[in-house]
Amino acid sequence: MEQQDAGTDTFLRIDTGKPHPARMYDWFLGGKDNYPVDEELGRQLVGFAPVIPVMARMNRAFMHRAVRWVAGQGVRQFLDIGTGIPTEPNLHQVAQEVAPDARVVYCDNDPIVLAHAGALLRGTPEGAVDYVQADAHDTAAILEHARGTLDFDRPVALSLIALLHFIGDEDGAYELVERLKDALAPGSFLIMSHLTPDFHPEEASRKVSDLYRAGGLTMDMRNRERFVRFFGGLEPVEPGVVAAEDWHPELGKPVPGQENVLSGSYVAVARKG
Repeated sequence: MEQQDAGTDTFLRIDTGKPHPARMYDWFLGGKDNYPVDEELGRQLVGFAPVIPVMARMNRAFMHRAVRWVAGQGVRQFLDIGTGIPTEPNLHQVAQEVAPDARVVYCDNDPIVLAHAGALLRGTPEGAVDYVQADAHDTAAILEHARGTLDFDRPVALSLIALLHFIGDEDGAYELVERLKDALAPGSFLIMSHLTPDFHPEEASRKVSDLYRAGGLTMDMRNRERFVRFFGGLEPVEPGVVAAEDWHPELGKPVPGQENVLSGSYVAVARKG
């Protein structure tokens, strides 16, 4: 399928024959910007684990709390890779509520996200919001574009929410995070969430991974040790590596339906010294 970007004469080629994580996440959150192939795999996953939509909302709630906390530490620049389809409040809305002058760059590789970039780009007059369509592996292109909006000589919060479990070790997951961390100035933060098999029975985690792989998607649910490895050289902030629902819950509101539900994700925020 081809969709035209409203702001250009360029046609965006959207692959509707294969599910995409951004569109599936949209479906889990109750959005309508997805296709039958995304819904089909989503329904298979929810049929096996009905709590997945609640888990998705718990993950997003962590992002809101983490961004609010980092902005409260004085950080005014954010780079969000693996943005997904806009679902309010978006990261820039959370950051600019704390600091109207916050500057945010979004990045995703699905053209449908670019088609909705208008919703992402409406920020405060004092701040700035930009978007780049690029694959997470292409860190050079992401950073080059982001430098048009962000000053990498000053602290930047790098947000990698529910992204890295779609990139295997053999595809350079750790290397791409290292390249991004190297570009950050002292005082910057890494915000990350990641699916893990540690909170659920091994058989259930294997079944979820198998369903994703049958849909043509990589799914690597890393355990705690492998998750912590992404933060090498950084200083974790309290409470360290925890489940999504346990990271500063006082900074947000409980997600409806989260009672007695485990998010299934490790999360952490860490500072570059």
